[in-house]
Amino acid sequence: MATSDGFPASFYGEPGVLGMLSNGISAFLVLLQNFNTAHTGNAPAGVENILAGVHLILIGGICQLVAGLLSFRKYDHLSGTAFIGYAALWGSYGATRIYFGALDQTPTTASMPHKMMDCLFLSTDVMSNMSSNATTEIPACRLYLSLKESAIAGLVPYILLSFLLAFCSATVNYIMPFVFGAITATLVFEAVGLVASSWALVVSGVLELLILIFAIYGSAALLVKGLTQRLVLKGFGTPLFNVLLLGTANSASAQSIGQEKKKNTKYAEPMALGFFCDTVASFIFAFYGFGYIKSFGLGAAWVSIITLAQLFSSYYAHLRQDCYHTTKFGLHATYWLIKAWDEFVGSALFVGGSAMVSGRGSMVGNWFFVMAALVLCVGSLNTDVLELIHNMLFVLLTVSTIPQIPLHEYYIFFGVACSLFTAASLYGTFTRLINTIAEKSLIPVGPQPVSTDRLKKALNCCRAKHGDQETLPQTDQASDALFYLLNGVAALSALHGSVSSTNQSFLHLTVPWVLISGAIIQAYVSRLQVTGGGRFGSVISSIYVAVWATWTWFRFAGNLLQLSTEASYAFTAGAIALLVINVFVMLIAAYRNLVLLFLTAVMEVVLVCFLLSTLKRLPYELEMAMLALFSTICIYGALASLMNFIFSQRLLPMGPPLIKQGGKQESAPELPCPVANSRLTSGLLKIAGLLEEGGVCGIPTDTVYALAASCKNPQAIEKIYNIKDRPAEKPICICISNVEQLVAAKPPFSPLLWEFMRNVYPGGISCIVSKGDWLFKLVGVGPAYDRVGTRDSIMIRVPDHTVTGHLCNITGPLAITSANPSGEPDSTHHSMVINRLGHKIQGVLCDGDSNEVVASTVVNCLKIDE
Repeated sequence: MATSDGFPASFYGEPGVLGMLSNGISAFLVLLQNFNTAHTGNAPAGVENILAGVHLILIGGICQLVAGLLSFRKYDHLSGTAFIGYAALWGSYGATRIYFGALDQTPTTASMPHKMMDCLFLSTDVMSNMSSNATTEIPACRLYLSLKESAIAGLVPYILLSFLLAFCSATVNYIMPFVFGAITATLVFEAVGLVASSWALVVSGVLELLILIFAIYGSAALLVKGLTQRLVLKGFGTPLFNVLLLGTANSASAQSIGQEKKKNTKYAEPMALGFFCDTVASFIFAFYGFGYIKSFGLGAAWVSIITLAQLFSSYYAHLRQDCYHTTKFGLHATYWLIKAWDEFVGSALFVGGSAMVSGRGSMVGNWFFVMAALVLCVGSLNTDVLELIHNMLFVLLTVSTIPQIPLHEYYIFFGVACSLFTAASLYGTFTRLINTIAEKSLIPVGPQPVSTDRLKKALNCCRAKHGDQETLPQTDQASDALFYLLNGVAALSALHGSVSSTNQSFLHLTVPWVLISGAIIQAYVSRLQVTGGGRFGSVISSIYVAVWATWTWFRFAGNLLQLSTEASYAFTAGAIALLVINVFVMLIAAYRNLVLLFLTAVMEVVLVCFLLSTLKRLPYELEMAMLALFSTICIYGALASLMNFIFSQRLLPMGPPLIKQGGKQESAPELPCPVANSRLTSGLLKIAGLLEEGGVCGIPTDTVYALAASCKNPQAIEKIYNIKDRPAEKPICICISNVEQLVAAKPPFSPLLWEFMRNVYPGGISCIVSKGDWLFKLVGVGPAYDRVGTRDSIMIRVPDHTVTGHLCNITGPLAITSANPSGEPDSTHHSMVINRLGHKIQGVLCDGDSNEVVASTVVNCLKIDE
């Protein structure tokens, strides 16, 4: 159960070395330019800026991104969030340098600098009178407007977030606070240097030198630690202050400070990173909404990069089987990316004033985002008040960007909504970071808004009998809700394409809405579904990526590119191919549920409309009706998928599969071993009896399923090695119900070790401690002294699981290890234990899905005082 080989962090090196060095080298690149500018009085220009930007993206962006991804796999919440966040920062700053360099190299702007400035001061009245056939110089110059303002708008949220990261890292060690603190101060003077004299660049350069020095020392300390497996250089392992102190003001008792959170020990929690990205994106849009940024050229680059980081937060939520955050962060990333490129088209490319207003007024895709935001609100009723408030502000944000609002009021409303959303996201970043570091709810996030039972009743989905509740089929995946939402956005965004086909502004503006949601982000969902365990993988989502990409190319970009008749016939052939393929997709959907089958059937009619459009015989009313129906099905499918996966039960009906797998209608075969229901006292007593008789049984824990044997029967522990084909040199740990049992045995533990164990237990932690005669005093362990642990150490588990605790109280301490053949993945459902090991063990205590997907975290406490 709690073996060292089951702790995934051991498979990865120390990514902090790469992360901090990337920060230091990136800061060094910038300080060289800053000192040169201050010394010569000439700012870098042209190729110099472009090369600097490319290096910042490669070193500070990509290298640090790798460090962040590895940190998430090492269960390092802080480093994962910080490194991916700073990867987005340096990548965005690199894009800014490239923009400045391209501006200097643009022939139009180089030869006509005054024309560039004239574009800056064009009034909205003049712009509204320009036609879409204006000369190309105006779009070219507008592409480079507001570069400094956009860069400042991007740097300010990173200043706030860097300060939070510096504060939070002080609870972990005392090197990272100096690195992150220096970055915070550097960003302040970098922002000042964009509008002030060269003195700010000098100060920024000095601070960047400090970043480099701190980063080199921190990297050296981590590198030596990894090589020697001990702390040679100071700075890591000792925080500036205990994170638990942050919770003492909230309550006097440890219980009210916060219960231990459910932990997935394989991947760090990505919620802080998701809030981090929301903070940056909404802050940039707030600057734009209030008119500080005149053109969204560079802003689109900053938002696109931070959106990529938010997709990684969604990805790691998916790996943790967290459907809610997978959907939330994926939807937010889609929204920010669409809005960024929508504003890029509308402002930087300047599609025309009055024509743009009429084109924007014809768009209805944002209404789907409003409905999707309401779906997230329903999902957050099962989390905490902070999530609910954040989702309600996202509803306000989506309402503020409804294109039917008059343009002037639109941007004021949008700016206010973004400001409120920024504040909530900033607080969410801080709370999620501190609470995940402490593994307790130290910073208040509020209680669960609605109890689980009340929420089920409100959804009118409780079963008549407790035992009749339908468990979620294995074909359902954590990414299903996001799949429905993306298709709904694409369909509703394409709704008025036929009616507004003559409006060039509408065609420009609609391209990012359909292409990003239907093709780009849905390709990401396809990647999730490849590893999601569904029966048909990513077949449906991958095919629909092709559908929406083809739709965008022909229906929107096709008119702009003025495709020839021969090219239209090529799309006719493609439409026929998609029609045939979608028939097979409908067959796959028939194996899943009725909702998906209806969705694919409506898509077949939509594809017929697409085919007719290539032949210029499209019935517009039919297409509009089908796209609207398609979006409606998507909303219900998203809500049902989200709620069903959150509760791991089929609460909202999706309909049965029309085609069921054959060969399973016969009577169920006899089980290879006795099974018992964990919800019944008789079931618990049945397994306890089997353990007392010397049997080995599969039991649930707070992480994954385990094989258990009573320490009163040493021969049963020997059986575990044969059952699992486990190497004899790998020790087995013991499981007890509470820490007080250890206190009674009076082990010679240091005060620091006792404090640590009281903080982490009960929970998904296995502590390796010194073995000694005290173990004989632990009631029930004496006979198994030589068969658990090693000669000098023993691993102890106190699971945060009611059933396991009651079982230990009945039988005494248990010897446990993960319920899987040695070297194979952990068992996360009682059926997996029965199928894999049922013919070798004496019983299984059935408790449904496990809380986590991997075994507990092993912590070596032998040298905790050092």
